[in-house]
Amino acid sequence: MRLRSLNLRHFRNITLTRLEFAGRLVCCVGGNGQGKTNLLEAIGLLTALRSFRTTDNRLLLMHNQPAAALICELEHERLGTSKVSITLHRAGKEVFCDDTRVTKLADFIGRFPTVAFSSQDQQLVRGSPAGRRRWLDVTAAAMEPDYLRALQVYDKALEARNSLLKSEGASDAEFEAFEAALAPAAAELITRRSAVITVLGAHLAQAYDRIAAGAEVPALVYRPDFAEEPDAEVLQARLAAGRGRDRIFRTTVGGAHRDDFELTLGGRDAKDFGSEGQQRSLVLALKLAQAAWFHERSGVRPVLLADDVLGELDATRRREFWQAIDPESQVIATGTDLPDAGLGDWQIFRVADGGVTPEP
Repeated sequence: MRLRSLNLRHFRNITLTRLEFAGRLVCCVGGNGQGKTNLLEAIGLLTALRSFRTTDNRLLLMHNQPAAALICELEHERLGTSKVSITLHRAGKEVFCDDTRVTKLADFIGRFPTVAFSSQDQQLVRGSPAGRRRWLDVTAAAMEPDYLRALQVYDKALEARNSLLKSEGASDAEFEAFEAALAPAAAELITRRSAVITVLGAHLAQAYDRIAAGAEVPALVYRPDFAEEPDAEVLQARLAAGRGRDRIFRTTVGGAHRDDFELTLGGRDAKDFGSEGQQRSLVLALKLAQAAWFHERSGVRPVLLADDVLGELDATRRREFWQAIDPESQVIATGTDLPDAGLGDWQIFRVADGGVTPEP
């Protein structure tokens, strides 16, 4: 997939701009805080209508503006020339694809894949389970409609059960009704998460070997909160057995919403034993694995969004990273300096105070 043009209005600090992309390699150059990352963030909405920087879309709107909008024109392996329009309001969003309104996330998510490489990726090693789970859910749901369906059923049933736990006098029959929906969805999520992590782990090992020249052996390890086999009846019985405890805490303490995964090097948790350089190489390899799986699963090459992410790598690993990228994928990068001309012919845009100017 190739992004051919991007129109933005009132997106973060960008008042109005139109960019036309001529080739495979694009770099937006400028000082810190000028708006370079905002451009990549807007493009990243194409995957799942979510920012890779925040969970609150209201933060994407320019101060004192009621809405933000972006229009993208793309060349797509399966859809040909396509146009996507996204308008963000403080209370929601409107999405059109080729002039047809999109009313369900399932009809849009994953159709126009992107993969963002960002300094925030370090949180996939160091951060909370919630952040890793969010990344896994978005990644898996983008390629597997059944995963998205199971996740939506699970989240809805979990919300209802938690509401019961906060109420007084809820009956066992009421709990059983929601647990009967919660348990099968949990079993499906556990099964699908395990399968996705296995595939991503294989791609991770290949990507890390290219970046780090086989220095360490990486792995992606799934840590489900319920360690039993993903059997719906077993999970439902466990939920029933935990009602007393959950009533005390007024929330569902255990379940698929507590799942996690960890990145390891040489069999040890990279969070505790990996160096800065190793952790950076590991998350870059994980994002390359995500891109490879997106392409393998959908037949569509994702647009790669590289947000000034290579500063902490030594020269050798930096070179290996660029060589590990799919040579047919479009790369839209940001940086404070011009990119290495030895990597190819770059189309350059200068970014200053929210304004974007193509360099002749």
